[in-house]
Amino acid sequence: MHIFWTALFGAIALLWIFESIALVRGVPSMASLANADPLPDARCPAVSILFAARDEAEKLPGALATFLALDYPRYEVIAVDDRSEDGTGAILEAAANLDRRLKRVRIDTLPAGWLGKPHALEQAYERSSGEWLVFTDADVHFSRDLLRRALGLALAREWVHLTLLGVVEVFGAGERMAMIFFGMAFAIGTRPWSASDSESSGYNGVGAFQLIRRSTYEAIGTHKRLAMEVVDDMKIGKLVKEGGFRSGAATAGDSVRVRWHAGLRNMIRGTTKNFFATSGFKLGVTCAQIFGVLAMCVFPAAALAFLHSWPRAFDAIAVLVPLIVAGGVARQLRAPVFLAVTYPVGGLIFVWMLARSTIVTLWQGGIVWRGTFYPLEELRKGVV
Repeated sequence: MHIFWTALFGAIALLWIFESIALVRGVPSMASLANADPLPDARCPAVSILFAARDEAEKLPGALATFLALDYPRYEVIAVDDRSEDGTGAILEAAANLDRRLKRVRIDTLPAGWLGKPHALEQAYERSSGEWLVFTDADVHFSRDLLRRALGLALAREWVHLTLLGVVEVFGAGERMAMIFFGMAFAIGTRPWSASDSESSGYNGVGAFQLIRRSTYEAIGTHKRLAMEVVDDMKIGKLVKEGGFRSGAATAGDSVRVRWHAGLRNMIRGTTKNFFATSGFKLGVTCAQIFGVLAMCVFPAAALAFLHSWPRAFDAIAVLVPLIVAGGVARQLRAPVFLAVTYPVGGLIFVWMLARSTIVTLWQGGIVWRGTFYPLEELRKGVV
């Protein structure tokens, strides 16, 4: 039995060492928006900022104000009011009356074969005119120089698709614990630095900011290819990479800010519709994800006090390495670094999110998103 535990925790420790090496090499290699040279007026191509909003009256005004205050000479904002029942439409109408760069689109019915968000973004694209498109969300805040720097970076690197990783604003202990672990899982699971590696199949895409050349977006089939794809933001990156186009991901710092979900309870509820989708609605994959989190992040921390000799030494490594990683994520989130020690708790929260999303989706036979029910069979057919 001693040999078994030594081998088990030795393997876990070795896996964490390999992951930490990948992170240490990969994260610093990513481009930073702060180091990008902003484009002068003469080199600024026309840009269309596209977003969908459904019942976003609380968060929309702050985000919209930053969209319309950009230091950029040639851009428009296409805002799609996707069947909102609150004051979203009135906010957009009032803003459009004051600023001609804002175009408001109202959707009252959703056609068959579409999820609400991809359909809304497709409608935004069809009404846009920019050479470059920016896909974002109705609760994201931009810095004034964002477009100049983002286009400067994309053109300098010859990328036709750029994802920016910004700041997620978190408050409260529970929310911070969950986001620290989520940040670890995102970095390890997606390896964002691999998006720009033509030899890698890795891709990336986040809803807060994706810049893509119009011709590339059309070449990959627009959102028509993503009509029933829940994680459409990530899959844009996948389609770009599979199409043989040059893609990249960069850190944006405060230039892209978003308040994701207010409070841990809302975070858990808000991810119910899409966490199962990250596995392509495959139960076996989700079970493997849950097992991996428990084996790599929760079990070593729980077992440390009960081990001795070599098993304990290897287990200490398996606990210490992710602790250091969690500390780095905590600094990025501007959360107290001491909360890094709670990463096993964050792992349990993450497991519950995955399990809850899977159970609810299977129980309902589908998901409810933006007030519409989508059958699981149709969602599985729409996975890209």
